[in-house]
Amino acid sequence: MHPFIFQDADGRFRELDKNIGQAVGFTNYTVFSLWDTYRALHPLFNLVQREINADIINSMLDIYDKQGRLPVWHLWGNETDCMVGNPAIPVVADAIVKGFKEIDMERAFTAIKMTANHDGRGGSLRKQYGYIPCDLFQEAIAYDMEYAIADAAVAAAANHLGKDDDYRLFTERSHSYRNYFDESTGFVRGKDSNGNWRTPFDPFASQHRADDYCEGNAWQYFWYVPQNIPDLISLTGGNKAFTAKLDTFFTVNHQSGELNDNASGFVGQYAHGNEPRHHIAYLYTYAGEQWKTAEKVRFIMSDFYTDQPDGIIGNEDCGQMSAWYLLSAMGFYQVNPSDGVFAFGSPRFKKIEVKVRGGKVFTVEAPNNSKDNIYIQKVYLNGKPYHKSYITYDDIINGSTLKFEMGKKPAKNFGKASANRPIVLNK
Repeated sequence: MHPFIFQDADGRFRELDKNIGQAVGFTNYTVFSLWDTYRALHPLFNLVQREINADIINSMLDIYDKQGRLPVWHLWGNETDCMVGNPAIPVVADAIVKGFKEIDMERAFTAIKMTANHDGRGGSLRKQYGYIPCDLFQEAIAYDMEYAIADAAVAAAANHLGKDDDYRLFTERSHSYRNYFDESTGFVRGKDSNGNWRTPFDPFASQHRADDYCEGNAWQYFWYVPQNIPDLISLTGGNKAFTAKLDTFFTVNHQSGELNDNASGFVGQYAHGNEPRHHIAYLYTYAGEQWKTAEKVRFIMSDFYTDQPDGIIGNEDCGQMSAWYLLSAMGFYQVNPSDGVFAFGSPRFKKIEVKVRGGKVFTVEAPNNSKDNIYIQKVYLNGKPYHKSYITYDDIINGSTLKFEMGKKPAKNFGKASANRPIVLNK
């Protein structure tokens, strides 16, 4: 249902300034729950509703023309500034990286660059200190780590368009999360304007709208670097330390402080009912233990999604919860929202066909799939053995056939070699 078409039959619609605008060459949309939907809904749209996503992006560019920055949470033609970060940037950047001809690439890049450089909402503090100090801004870690994800998206778009200076600048800015990494505790922790850690510190603590995070705690925000998982693995101490910490994350049940209403669907500290956690189950795939990703995503699909009235474990948030399921049911998920790499999980069905660009069909086959056969044993792409633990957007959109051979036990070799881990693609 979301986003909604927001215009009359003749293309007229009410602009942000309350004047009447005219959509020319695109259909105007509104209701952008972007902090939620940039993670999976828009990557899904790029596969199955490319034309609609192009209209959505053109609508966002029209908003940029009126307010000088891309939307944050656009509700019925109005900016609410609800939630943290610059969540429209990965959506627009992903379309640039994926070669959308339905949008003006230069106009789109200008919009994401100017939005990333905006001084509001903690932006000026981040420029001054290199991070957002926790004593000067509420939810500082959440804002900054979101901005880092958006900066990586700008860098990816700049790289695609051959803008080398912008690529280097925004790549460096995308590393700002390192300022919060506290080696003594092994978590991201608030840092004040004098460079001191926030004390006291409890990685389980959460105070809704009153701490350094947003709808989460230090355990949950530690993994919030989808744009650079190899660096996060390195900060953690390598693959074994990384997967061991993930194991703890998915098992330790302690909670302290005030949980927000979206905290639901718990597996240890993992809360599927809220979107910032949605990529975490796929992180095992990056560290050579893909079978653990298979276990987690199969459990989530089976236990947290049903055909009953309460069949979604959390707030649907304009399509994100469903989009996570649809991508995961196909057997993969785009962890980095702007790189076109889909990490493997565990396909849910024996066969799925998806209509993609130009009338082509992308097919996922898993003929021996079952509730017991959840582990990937072998993979074939267009009939040939495929030894990677991810698939790219280009392979999907060109109408390939991806075949999974499934089994009851983890395969001895699949997903273990470091060369098979998902990588960042530079186009």
